[in-house]
Amino acid sequence: MDAKGKVYRMGDDIDTDVIIPARYLNIADPEELSSHCMEDIDKDFRKKIKTGDIIVAGDNFGCGSSREHAPLTIKTSGISCVIATTFARIFYRNSINIGLPILECPEASEKIEAGDEVEVDFSTGTIHDITRGETYHAEPFPEFIRNIIAKGGLLNSIKEGM
Repeated sequence: MDAKGKVYRMGDDIDTDVIIPARYLNIADPEELSSHCMEDIDKDFRKKIKTGDIIVAGDNFGCGSSREHAPLTIKTSGISCVIATTFARIFYRNSINIGLPILECPEASEKIEAGDEVEVDFSTGTIHDITRGETYHAEPFPEFIRNIIAKGGLLNSIKEGM
């Protein structure tokens, strides 16, 4: 198991301006920036989540601008993983670059409910909904991506030697 936490549900087409509103992009400190994560959807989102919690969303999560602030804000807020039906391609790559694990799994996205407790194994792509006793399968990360995530992002993995 690489991630385990309570699920927070999001819908389709959650764009980067919703993940971190543009009015905060002048904040350089990742911790302070993360205090505004998802606040336009739920002003108390950051106060509710605990380290390790998981976001489950629908189609096209992370659409919009290509800035790295969005996945960084999610990761810094304590979210351990995002599971969605699909991700915007640039958001997907930015997430891997900063070490935020994200998995595409339409079945899990459809069936996992808010508040469920979920475990994720990145090496096998197994998503286990403990609350419902159901298991889903996403495409597992290849070893080199698991390495990037384990080292906290692409830059760290390059510094340490992949």
